Parts: sequence; structure tokens; C-alpha cells
Amino acid sequence: MSKKLVIKVTAGADSPERCSQAFTVAAVAVASGVEVSLWLTGESAWFALPGRAAEFELPHSAPLADLVEAVRAGGLITLCTQCAARRGITEKDVLDGVRIAGAQVFVQEIMADGVQALVY
Repeated sequence: MSKKLVIKVTAGADSPERCSQAFTVAAVAVASGVEVSLWLTGESAWFALPGRAAEFELPHSAPLADLVEAVRAGGLITLCTQCAARRGITEKDVLDGVRIAGAQVFVQEIMADGVQALVY
């Protein structure tokens, strides 16, 4: 059975280890052939913007910019509608391929058959 992995990351530079773990799991899943949908919420919303992941540093972890690119190449990245609005981020601001969507879409994704959801 083919499964989909939906990962919601709620942390950014405010909780770097949790943030890095979410992106690492997403990138490894993509590399393993798993269908991945990564949701950026809270402070991770900033990583939907060009160049922001390159500013993130965490010793002994893969560069966040590389992880973002790995997920973009083989998965789907979604920025939370409300999180984007609170930060003044619009569709014209985000990386190519990043969509902005809300809770209804998230719930629809996680309630589908064969889906595993993780929240970091």
C-alpha cells in the first residue's frame, strides 16, 4: 500500500532542533520515494520565502536550504494561509511551487486513506 506523509512544522528559528527535524524527515521521506506534503505554520512560515532557509543554522544538521530544495523537488510545500497573512506574505513572495492554503485543505489531506500525519 502506498502511503502519503503529511508533516506540519510549527517551529522556525525559535526552536531550531524541532524545525530541522521536520525538514530532515520530510527530505528523507522524499528521497525514499514517499509522497510528502510539508506544511509551514507559525515561525516556519518564513522558510517559504527565497533566501530565508539559507540564513538558518544548526550545528551538525543538514543545511536547511538543501532540505527545502529536496522537498520542493519531490514533494509539496504549503504555507498556512493565516500564518502568511499575519506575516504579510503573499503568493507573489514565496518560492516557486509553494502554495498557500488553509486548515480545510490540511484536514482534507490528513483524513485521506493511507496518510500518516506528523506535527513538529
